[in-house]
Amino acid sequence: MDLAFTAEEQAFRDEVRTFLRDKLPADIRRRVHLGDGSQINEDIPRWQKILNARGWGAPAWPVEFGGTGWSKARQFIFETECALADAPPQLAFGVKMVAPVIMRFGNTQQQEHFLPRILAAEDWWCQGYSEPGSGSDLASLKTRAELDGDHYVVNGQKVWNTLGQFADWIFCLVRTDSSGKPQRGISFLLIDMKTPGISVRPTRLLDGSYEVNEIWFDNVRVPVANRIGEENAGWTYAKYLLGHERTNIAGIGANQRELRRLMQMAATAERNGRPLIEDAVFATRIVQTELELKALEITNLRVIFAEEQSHAPGPEASILKIRGTEIMQRITELQVEALGARALIADSADVDLGENIPRAAEAYLNQRKLTIFGGSNEIQRNIIAQMILRV
Repeated sequence: MDLAFTAEEQAFRDEVRTFLRDKLPADIRRRVHLGDGSQINEDIPRWQKILNARGWGAPAWPVEFGGTGWSKARQFIFETECALADAPPQLAFGVKMVAPVIMRFGNTQQQEHFLPRILAAEDWWCQGYSEPGSGSDLASLKTRAELDGDHYVVNGQKVWNTLGQFADWIFCLVRTDSSGKPQRGISFLLIDMKTPGISVRPTRLLDGSYEVNEIWFDNVRVPVANRIGEENAGWTYAKYLLGHERTNIAGIGANQRELRRLMQMAATAERNGRPLIEDAVFATRIVQTELELKALEITNLRVIFAEEQSHAPGPEASILKIRGTEIMQRITELQVEALGARALIADSADVDLGENIPRAAEAYLNQRKLTIFGGSNEIQRNIIAQMILRV
């Protein structure tokens, strides 16, 4: 398998870099660079509208649904360059998660209504999967939907819901049958967050942010027309969605950006009167991380090229999830070590760095979640053992 980019793909990389230089607003770039999420509910839709105006609103979508029709290689280049340029990520819950499910399993009416609104950033989507006691063991979920005429009546609770305080819609796994295997009795519903009976309570995290929420459903009426595919077949759709989520979690571009930032920190920080980058032990840890990230990039390219030729992401995505999240955690640990006490400073000018100090301590705390969400890394290792190693 040839993993080198073609001349056309290299030219495309240059085109993306020019676009990012000219069109990415400076105030958004600055906030992303600093890890400042105070205006995330404005920055993400604003950037999505800019991308959509360029025709780049959905890099992974087929042309017939308003996407770019790009190859997997171009998608990889685009996402990597966006991350390196400090562009905000696209809202994955809409563009990368529920949209592929709607395209694959939704009916024509659902596709025509929801997909253009996702492209135009008219709807903010969030995810309703995890529940108290049902995280990694997602099939044990208990939020129930009972049929009442042409509506389902939903009751239950979801937790660790990311950015649901801003959401217009939530895609939700609910139990519609308890008589057989747990996986068989789950359905996939699209629920308007303005529906009476929904309440959202933000959860304060270690870094001080309110990124995740608890969501309660109290006799929430959802039209049957908002169910994706067949009743009780939602587990199939959920697995399809999680494959896309875990591929994105590899985060090659974001890891490269943070590694580059780490090297800048180490070059300006001092230990025993010398630049930290000259400390053999610390430099070795950086080099080891860089090598592991390069190996992950090669693995990611192999997976996406194979996917383009054959099938949707499979258990190989679990490898990307594990390594990508572990590398990001290690980088944030090294950043905090490099900055020392300065890691506690947020949004403060620093002459030595020649730029503003990113919120390294907050990033370190926030990134502890990476090895848990999207299916914990322990569960991913089980998937690898069972489906790849066959043990």
